[in-house]
Amino acid sequence: MSTASPRLTPDASRLTALPAHPLRWARARIDAWVLGRVRKQAGPVEVARNRVYIVPTRFGWGFALMLLVMLLGAMNYSNSMAFALTFLLGGLGLVCMHHTHANLVHVLLRIGRARPVYAGEAAHFEWLIDNPAAHPRYALACAWSRAAPQGVAVDVPAHSFAGCTLSVETTRRGWLEVGIVEISTEFPLGLFHAWTWVHLDARCLVFPQPGAAGVPPPLPPGEAGASGQSRSGQDEFSGLRNYQRGDALRSIHWKSLPKTAVPMVKQFSESVAHSVWLDWNLTPGHGTEEKLSRLCRWVLDADAEGRFYGLDLPGIRIAPGQGESHRFECLKALALFDRAPA
Repeated sequence: MSTASPRLTPDASRLTALPAHPLRWARARIDAWVLGRVRKQAGPVEVARNRVYIVPTRFGWGFALMLLVMLLGAMNYSNSMAFALTFLLGGLGLVCMHHTHANLVHVLLRIGRARPVYAGEAAHFEWLIDNPAAHPRYALACAWSRAAPQGVAVDVPAHSFAGCTLSVETTRRGWLEVGIVEISTEFPLGLFHAWTWVHLDARCLVFPQPGAAGVPPPLPPGEAGASGQSRSGQDEFSGLRNYQRGDALRSIHWKSLPKTAVPMVKQFSESVAHSVWLDWNLTPGHGTEEKLSRLCRWVLDADAEGRFYGLDLPGIRIAPGQGESHRFECLKALALFDRAPA
């Protein structure tokens, strides 16, 4: 005997659609409406008065409920002192709302440069809050979203600035766009929460995650066993030779002059190591990301050893070099390399 599933009446279906937490539901609706108005901008951005939103906190709702109970008690007993205290506390709440809103208006928001990181590390974005007013701003907090924990609140002195750092975990290489940031305050009494959202046009470069150390790069065919060569230079003393017309006087080896009939000249040389080519086609790996990870490790190892190295990718060829700028150029090419997975 089969049992038919119960059908919800229109009234029952309407009841099931009601939010379990009305305050959270209302906050989510407000957030969705505000986020729809947020546009990406180039910094600095001034917080306008009409872009600051304010709602009571849990303590604010409790404070309002307390005032309502006090008002009912004053009306019931016709107590003038109870009326005076209720209206005094109500006026205090209104003044607190004004100061909470004004604490956030007209501050300038900008973002500092984010240093490149490797995939799997945390990218750090430094937010700078400028206060052009003649009075300080207190307890301004930054956070990525309401789901994330609130950042550390900072106080901004008059005609000065303060900074706070927000971090985000990285999972893939390439450009990491900065997200929407909430700047909020509950100063002075915590009865109201005022906030605004800002989306600045900034990003952080994420390098590939370096592979495991210990695997040296393969040498191109024909260069196995070659270590280096020498050429004329000023690095290492390589011996003496007979004086020739045009040689500089400072290069003459004066100590040997009494022993030889012909002046001798000091000869120097410098060692020139072979340039290391980090070749995509010679890199082991089963996919694009694995090869990029291995190449990233080789770039870091070659830079740490002070070697001349070049990078050869499909469509990209970076001549051998060394130094911080050369390392950044190679790592940037690996981070932005675009190739379909093998």
